[in-house]
Amino acid sequence: MEKITFGSGCFWCSEAIFQRVEGVVDVRSGYAGGHVVNPTYPEVCTGDTGHAEVVEVTFDPLLVTFEELLGIFWKTHDPTTLNRQGNDVGTQYRSVIFYHTKAQQQLAEAYRDRLTQAAIWENPIVTEISPISDFFAAESYHQDYFNQNQKQPYCNFVVVPKVEKFKALFPEKLKKTQ
Repeated sequence: MEKITFGSGCFWCSEAIFQRVEGVVDVRSGYAGGHVVNPTYPEVCTGDTGHAEVVEVTFDPLLVTFEELLGIFWKTHDPTTLNRQGNDVGTQYRSVIFYHTKAQQQLAEAYRDRLTQAAIWENPIVTEISPISDFFAAESYHQDYFNQNQKQPYCNFVVVPKVEKFKALFPEKLKKTQ
């Protein structure tokens, strides 16, 4: 098994997407990239801790490659908006890849460079690519949030469209049980 940590806005959205990927065995919402030990959600929401809302994805590279996960990451959020995704604004919502190995770093940078050269987006990619230092799991009520709160308005208006976008773009990567 391997791990990668992605930040692409609200972790509820990212968690819901990566939970549905064939070969992903675990997804934990949490915080990374900051300077406070064991931050809480209210602290992270201030933007003062330096943390991003992230998901730690554990995957079986025999079933889904790191490069395939990168494709899902890049195409299911807007990597050109600095410190925001939709109405979620602040450094805690930044686009970021926290790599766990040198190989992940090289693949992530090469993928970003190919996307930049392809000029897919009108604006430049602002995704941060940094080594993981500390990952702090979010509070228990944030774990598996979408699956347990699908009727909640934020889930209906924000998470559902992102999950549907993933399903439309990557039908071959969808877990058979979803």
